[in-house]
Amino acid sequence: MTSPILEYADKVWRGSVPANEVPLAELRLGGAQEVANGVAMWPAFGNVYAVRGEEGLALFDTGNAVDAPAMHRAIRKWSEQPVKYAIFSHGHLDHVAGMEAFDEESGPRPIVVAHEGIARRFGRYARTAGYNTVIDQRQFGFVRMVWPTSYRLPDMTYQSRLNLSLGDVTFQLRHARGETDDATWAFLPERGVLLTGDLFVWVTPNAGNPQKVQRYPDEWAVALRTMATLDAEVLLPGHGLPIVGADRVRQALVDTADYLDSLVEQTLDLMNAGARLDEILHTVEPPPELAGRVYLQPLYDEPEFIVRNIWRLHGGWHDGNPAHLKPAPDAVFARAVAELSAGAASVAGRAVTAAADGDLRLACQLAELAAQAEPDDHKVHEIRARVYALRVQQETGAMARGVFAWAAAESRSKITGMDLLDVYHEVAGGHMWWMPSSTRET
Repeated sequence: MTSPILEYADKVWRGSVPANEVPLAELRLGGAQEVANGVAMWPAFGNVYAVRGEEGLALFDTGNAVDAPAMHRAIRKWSEQPVKYAIFSHGHLDHVAGMEAFDEESGPRPIVVAHEGIARRFGRYARTAGYNTVIDQRQFGFVRMVWPTSYRLPDMTYQSRLNLSLGDVTFQLRHARGETDDATWAFLPERGVLLTGDLFVWVTPNAGNPQKVQRYPDEWAVALRTMATLDAEVLLPGHGLPIVGADRVRQALVDTADYLDSLVEQTLDLMNAGARLDEILHTVEPPPELAGRVYLQPLYDEPEFIVRNIWRLHGGWHDGNPAHLKPAPDAVFARAVAELSAGAASVAGRAVTAAADGDLRLACQLAELAAQAEPDDHKVHEIRARVYALRVQQETGAMARGVFAWAAAESRSKITGMDLLDVYHEVAGGHMWWMPSSTRET
């Protein structure tokens, strides 16, 4: 009997269920479900996989801290075998935070395996815990999340490749640079199973995240093409549902590689021709036939952000505009513009006009200038809040929506005295406070 997870996976591939509408909470009610021979999946924000072998269990990723107790119970209901290995696909918190309950079990503690770069990542996280806490508030609206400063360190690391054995099943671990510099993907040749980590996640690759460190789209594409040569029968991703069937697996991997390569080559061609970043951002687009794939939709990251990261990787942080090399402080520039425009209120009014014309990019820029010029003007902040709230409704990518919702909440909170995070969740949820409730309902 096919598991509910695999049934949904087929629907998502066929496009009858959008990838972002899969009911993960509902699927988790079934516990850890077998999705390949001797391989169980716990679907979550950061999937967890358990592989059963003659010499015990191996976990591939351990999920996030919130789901960890339920995940442990689900895995233990599926199998009581001792966990011999726990493999971290990379050091993001939604993949490494579920080890505590397994470590506390009787018997030998599981051997945590990861790429050698993960220790550097954890060290950097400890140094930037405050910054990352703010980012997660802005991106996801987390209320009580405080970025940790201590982590479960690996017991065994490797540099480029490593094989592990459970007797009748082998884990061929390979390092790649993609979303992170410490990524591990794994192939189980006896089972025909490919574990990609976040190198494949059912959306536009997270190769441009504007609030995170450098990504590596060139090498990411190489890793995907290497995986495609393995003819795996099952692909198990870091986020999202499995892909079953060698043809589907190969197509998903090659399409994603082609998508990244196209953005890289277009960007480099324009850089080599002397174009500024501004021109490149508004010129480069993914191939239409790939942009339409159900597993390459810009629901989190998006092509424009990836282009910025390609520029940063190959060209540094200067965008080619000489005025941006050593600019005046934002507030000084904003006041100068306001003076030329008869005041901040005039600039804010022009933002309203731009929004009415449908140009929310320009509207946001003008509203931001007005607020920087007159940071205590409540009328200006009301316009800023409305413009960014409208921008939230226009965007498809979660990263962009989070940043814009936070900006709207900043201004709305300043005006009303409401808690910033409470306002954030209202804006992120589509609340438009300036419209009659009957209009909002339609």
